[in-house]
Amino acid sequence: MNVLSRDQQILIVACLTEGQSIRAIERLTGIHRDTIMRLGERVGRGCEELHDRMMVGIRCGRLELDEIWGYVGKKQKRVERHEINHKGDQYTFIGLASSAKAIISYRTGKRDTENTDLFVQDLRQRVIGAPEISTDGFHPYKMAIRDAFNGRAHHGVIVKTYSVTNLAVKEAARRYSPAEVVAVSREVESGTPGHISTSYVERQNLTLRMTQKRFARLTNGFSKKLTNHAAAVSLYVSHYNLCRVHEALRTTPAVALGIAERVWTIGDLLDAVLPLEPNRPVRVTRNFRIIDGGKK
Repeated sequence: MNVLSRDQQILIVACLTEGQSIRAIERLTGIHRDTIMRLGERVGRGCEELHDRMMVGIRCGRLELDEIWGYVGKKQKRVERHEINHKGDQYTFIGLASSAKAIISYRTGKRDTENTDLFVQDLRQRVIGAPEISTDGFHPYKMAIRDAFNGRAHHGVIVKTYSVTNLAVKEAARRYSPAEVVAVSREVESGTPGHISTSYVERQNLTLRMTQKRFARLTNGFSKKLTNHAAAVSLYVSHYNLCRVHEALRTTPAVALGIAERVWTIGDLLDAVLPLEPNRPVRVTRNFRIIDGGKK
């Protein structure tokens, strides 16, 4: 990875952000897949740090929150007890500014109360004021938003009812063709939200699923390790905010939000994130203590 030229690094990252799998990039570039993976993980860790530094003090009128499903290693039904935390279903929580189409906060983990609380708390630390927030009917959002925003946020919930196409399939993670929406209900949880909708963040979820091979449903390109899955999400978020020109905005979400002055190239992104990560992985030093035992 350290001897790759700048053009090779740009080519690899460009392929990773356009939905190519690791082995497909290996065939296209002639670079070994282990080198591609190491570069992707390193850039992803740097993108996570870059996002943490840039997305602070954000003022936005409306936020839309949603989760997108993925899996690591194996499907949830095959996960053993000792693999529950790092294998099986892994959801990515995303908080999107509806006007600028920018991803303000994100988190990858299990779809439970703990990760929802951590995600909303991180979102609260990045935004200023009390924006309008729209979510789906996932119940942990209610308590998390109330606690993080001290009841001052304007929170609305939208619930979509789908037609039953197959009674045997009840989980969204197993439904490959979305059913028809037959009813939509909106409820006010707190404040006075003017517009309750999650359409923009759901459209962004489609972009994520189409530009990251790990999120494709019928594929063997899924993530094998949770760290690599999280690094791929971080790379996507930084590329989406800084480099990808939004068709409706005619610019990048970062420029529309006011945190960037121009559209970044992949070379600019690499120059910003590679110095944030060391060339070598952090080695953990473990101290061992010898216990003197036995019969004397």
